[in-house]
Order: sequence, then C-alpha cells, then structure tokens
Amino acid sequence: MVRVRLRTKFLLSMVLITAGLTSLSLLLVRQNVQLQVKKQVSTDLQNSVNNFQSFQREKAITLSHSADLIADMPYLRSMMTTHDEPTIQDGTAPVAKLAGSDLFVVADQSGKIVAIHTNKSSFTRQMAQESLSHSFEQPQLWWVGGQHLYEIFMRPIYFGPALKDSVLGFVVVGYEIDERVASQISRIANSQVVFYSGDTVITSTLNRTLEAELAIQRLSGTDTQPQLIQLGNERFLEATLNLSPETKTDVHLTVLKSYDQATAILQKLNRLLLGLGLLAVVIGTALVFFISHTFTRPLSSLLAGVAALERGDFTYALHTQGGDEAAELSRAFDRMRQSLQKIHQNLIESERLATIGRMASSISHDLRHSLAAIVANAEFLCEQNLSREQREELYQEVQLAVQRMTELIDSLLEFSRTRASLRPTHGSVRSDVENAMQALRSGPEFHGANVEIRQSGAVEGWFDHRKLERVFFNLLLNACESTSDRSGRVIVELTDTAAGIEIKVIDDGRGIPASIRNTLFEPFISLGKENGTGLGLTVVQKIVQDHGGEVVIERTSPEGTIFRINLPYPVALARSDGPEAPDQASSAAGVHASSAKQV
Repeated sequence: MVRVRLRTKFLLSMVLITAGLTSLSLLLVRQNVQLQVKKQVSTDLQNSVNNFQSFQREKAITLSHSADLIADMPYLRSMMTTHDEPTIQDGTAPVAKLAGSDLFVVADQSGKIVAIHTNKSSFTRQMAQESLSHSFEQPQLWWVGGQHLYEIFMRPIYFGPALKDSVLGFVVVGYEIDERVASQISRIANSQVVFYSGDTVITSTLNRTLEAELAIQRLSGTDTQPQLIQLGNERFLEATLNLSPETKTDVHLTVLKSYDQATAILQKLNRLLLGLGLLAVVIGTALVFFISHTFTRPLSSLLAGVAALERGDFTYALHTQGGDEAAELSRAFDRMRQSLQKIHQNLIESERLATIGRMASSISHDLRHSLAAIVANAEFLCEQNLSREQREELYQEVQLAVQRMTELIDSLLEFSRTRASLRPTHGSVRSDVENAMQALRSGPEFHGANVEIRQSGAVEGWFDHRKLERVFFNLLLNACESTSDRSGRVIVELTDTAAGIEIKVIDDGRGIPASIRNTLFEPFISLGKENGTGLGLTVVQKIVQDHGGEVVIERTSPEGTIFRINLPYPVALARSDGPEAPDQASSAAGVHASSAKQV
C-alpha cells in the first residue's frame, strides 16, 4: 500500500483548489467575453446589412429617377415611332451612355426587345427577353442570366401625355451586382459578402473553396438573425437578407463577419489568466510547503513513534513540547506506549509460564506413562515362574517404552537445533522412504501395512538422510494410523521436477478433523491418538524448512489425505556421476555451494 504524507496531501489540495478556482474563473470570464463579443459582432453584422439596404435604397432612387427622365426624352420617343429595330438599336446608344447604367434595354409595346446595350456580352438578348417577359407577368427588380445579376427599373414610353396611356414601348435601366460592387460593400461593412440567385453564387468576396462550403451550409429564408458557421479553419457569424421579398426572383445577400478575428483578444486574455493561475499555483504551493512543516513536524514525530512501537521498540522518545492538539496527542500516545510496555511484559511472562506448563504437562504425562510401563514390566520380569516367551514379550514392551521416551526427548531437542546442524550426504530419497517404511513395519501394529512407492526420475541429491527418514516415518505413521483397517492403502509418490524433488504421501484414511486443520503443524496438537505427543508434524515441518523446502496439506477429506513436500534444487538436488561428500563439518552455506558445484 502506497503511503501518502500529510504534507503531500496539503500540497495536492492546494494545487487542486487553486487550479480549480483558476479554471472556473477562466471559464466564467471566457463565457462572458464570448457573449459580449458575439453581441458586438452581431450588432456590427446587423449594421452592415442596414448599411447595404440604405446604399441599395439610394441607388434605387437614383436609377428610378434616371429611368423616368429617359422614358420622357423626346429623342427616345421619336426613335420608337420609327418601329425600325436597327435604327432604334443605333439611335439609343448615346442615351445608354447618358444613363450611366450597366444595362440599357428598349422594348416595343408588345414587349419585344428592339435595343440592348450592356458591357457584358455573356448577358445575351435572349436572356434579357426572358427576364423582360417575367417582369410583365409579375413586377421584378432583379434580372439574372449568364452569372450576372442586375437590379433593374422599367418605365413605359408614352406617345404624348401619360394620361392618354398611349404606350410606344418600354425602357429598362439596371446596374450590375458584380465583384466591384461586392468589394465596395465588403469595405463598407468590413465583412465578407455573397450574392445568391436561388442556390447559385453570383458573386462574392470569398474564394471558391469557401463559397462551396457556404453553399452547403447556407440556410434558406429571410431571417437576418446572425448564426455561427464554420468555413475552412475560420468561424464566421452569418446574416442573410432577402433582396426580393415581394417577387418570385430568389435573390439573397449573405454577410459574413469573422468571429475568430473578433475573439482574438479573448485568446490573449486566456493566456494571461492561465499565466496568472500558474503563478498562483506555484506561489501557493511554496507557501503551503513552508507552512505545512509547522503542522506536520509533530505528526511526523508521532508517526515515527508509532512505527517504532510496531517494531516492538517501547523506548522510543517522543517530542511532546507545546500545547496544541498534536502535542496533546503525542503525550497521550506516550502514556499509551508505557501502558502497552507493561502489558507486553506481563503477556510475555504469562505466555512463557503457560508454554512451560503446557510442555511440562505433556512431557510429564508421556514420560510417566512410559515409566509406569517400564516399572510394571520390570516387576513382572522379577517373577521366577515366567517362560522364555513371556520374558521376551515383557522385554520388548520395556524397550518400546524406552524408545518412546527417547523419541520424545529427540523431538524436543530438534527445536533447539539450527539449520547449520544438517549433515548432508549424497543419496536417494527412495532409500530414505524404504528405511522409514521398514522401521514402521518393525512394530507389531503395522507389520502388514500396505505401503506402495512410485518413482519418476532419479530423485537423488544432497541432504541429511537421517532427518529425512524421520520425516517420512512420521508421515507414514500418521497415514497408517488414519486408515480405517488393515485394508487401508498408503502411496508415496517421488517425482523429479524442474524445480526440485516433489514427494506426496497419499492415504485413503478418515482425513484430518476440521478442528485442527489450521493448527496441525503447531506443537502439542493431537486429536484421537492415545499416545500422541503432538510433535510429529511440527518436527516434519522444521526438518523440511531446514532443507529449504515446504510441506503442505494438498487435500484432506473423509476419503483420504495428501501431504506434499517440495525440496528445491539448491539444497535438495545435485546430480553427478561420481559425487563426493562435502565436509561433514561444513555449514549450510557450504552445502549450498557444494550442491551448486555438483549441478
């Protein structure tokens, strides 16, 4: 578990709080400035649209007056009375120059164009004739053709007073909305402008790529409310004005004002606020670093005292000066430490006495039981009327009692020996198992024990054979005692693995009771055995651990139990065609080195 110091928590808290407040302030300022900028840009955009409308209105008044004056010219009337199209075409050329328009069209009373003057050859007479025909059907102020857009003004040419309604023809005066006009409007409005006829771009101040993107995103209608759109890598506020709301001709003007340019100051403000925020974080962190030392120093001392107490050091001195809460806590901890020291000493003494008492009780019971058997059998041996067989039987019982006393004393002495007491020699684990099995069968109770040995690999190495024989004897003894009758079966599996030697002792007995499974390897743990000392498996575990291995209960149930022993290579296994026994007086470290050399 990773331990985080209190000072680090203070620093992290300060950094997070400062960064959070800075980010929130930056966000609020950014939102407010964005809102104000958007309002300002929207206002500028609306003013641009209004300026164009004013410009268009003045232009319309000028051309309307010009059309009225031209329609009343006697010269034009006389031209119309000739009804000769070439004469009218040639004769109206000076009038067209006088009008100063981009488009000058004269039609007879039937609506047929008899003269047309324009500086754009791509706008043909046929286009003009189609536009004029639509103008007769419904009044139109805009003519479109050949990628040209004209705002026109049409007036009738009367023969005599207009009240007599004697129409000789019609005159049309118009000016073109072209790149020149778009540039003028763009400069006036300080914006980008685009003129549409339907879905077709007539002219604009944008490049072709942005025109194509705008054609895809353009919203139809006459709503002049600004909308934010993205064109290329730049954002614009867009407003669209319908230039022909009362006619069928769909002519629109779209005004675009760069939103990114208007908010460029916001980026500078963001950088400024970010720099101030970082500066506040750095200064705040430095202040907290120096101030937190005053608060965390007593706590650090208390933490060191707790760690010392955890290690069992009851003499660690704490600095308890001061009158704040931390000092009071340190003094309380010091009092608690002194109390725990007294309690710990009392517990150690009580545990020592309890252990001695328990061991003395167990040993005295076992020794008394064996001594009683020896005394009783010795008295029987003193009788004169005993046969040779009876004396032999009594002698064996005396010998068995002495053997049990010897085993008990050896088991107790085993706990006082260290790992350095090992006396390893090279040999086979199978031989140790066979010797233990022979010793087990020497007793009358297990004379016919069914024990099978299965071997896989060489299972040879350097270890203390005498102690391993005791390990196997104790395990085989427990396995045979747990079988229900003499038909029980015990299997010993010996396997040469990549990691070392694996030994399994398998029986089909009644299993280990649940009440002692977790404490089976502790001293004096025994259940259901009349003469058990509770030291057999404890001795097994110590000898195996001295060899660098482990012993575990792999499985236990009413159908049987499996004990597994693993002896690793560094201690347990060393192969050689001609092994040489290491020095019998060498330490365990010397055994390790010799084993590694043989491998």
